[in-house]
Amino acid sequence: MSIVNTFDPSGKELIKAENNVRKIENFPKTILVVFSAKFCSLFLSKYDAREIGGLNAGGHIFPIYRFAYKGVEFGFFNTILGGAGSAALLEELIALGAEKFLYFGSCGALDKEIAEGHLLVPTAAYRDEGVSYHYAEASDYLEIRTALKLGKVFESMSVPYNTTKTWTTDAFYRETDRNLALRKQEGCGVVEMECASVMAVGQYRGKEVYQFLYAADCLDDSSWDKRMLGNMPSDMRERILVVAIEAAYRIQSED
Repeated sequence: MSIVNTFDPSGKELIKAENNVRKIENFPKTILVVFSAKFCSLFLSKYDAREIGGLNAGGHIFPIYRFAYKGVEFGFFNTILGGAGSAALLEELIALGAEKFLYFGSCGALDKEIAEGHLLVPTAAYRDEGVSYHYAEASDYLEIRTALKLGKVFESMSVPYNTTKTWTTDAFYRETDRNLALRKQEGCGVVEMECASVMAVGQYRGKEVYQFLYAADCLDDSSWDKRMLGNMPSDMRERILVVAIEAAYRIQSED
């Protein structure tokens, strides 16, 4: 049986996330989620955050922080890289009681005209990974239902951004020239490793999952330019963090 036939909406789940987490009192309803330890360190240096618990993955504890912004409480979480791991930890954050999530992380630009650090809101994710096929009917692309709302939030903040399709792949070292060309023909402007997975989990569980990306490296014309991957200027990192926190506040405040 092909992986595209594994969606089983009526089957009984054998392992439940709520049985694998320790409850946390008054758990934040909105969580900012990053994939970068540098972003997490910056956040902890700038905001008065308190560790309230953690999630276990691969023998490592991933702390969960609580902080307040403009009088509203939020959670902050530095998740694991990759679709499978980040999707499993999202399940556990949901089991703890979170309702809304704003993910932000780096991506590879498939067009050299996309500048380093430019913000992008993905509207659909090519499903070149395994997780999403267990959470949604088979299709080449997963439509991102929260993209329009996030775009409106950025516009209300006067934050420049573009929308694009994204190529979500498990195989970082198997992004071939021919696959890149196909994705570009279909309208993908970027490539990353988690979007289709976490969006599928959120949509299946009925939670609001938002994501924006910032361009780091570039794979245009079948060549790789590392650009600022792993070496983002500190002022750019701080600017993106401020945008993320304000966007989360505006998303939360709509309730």
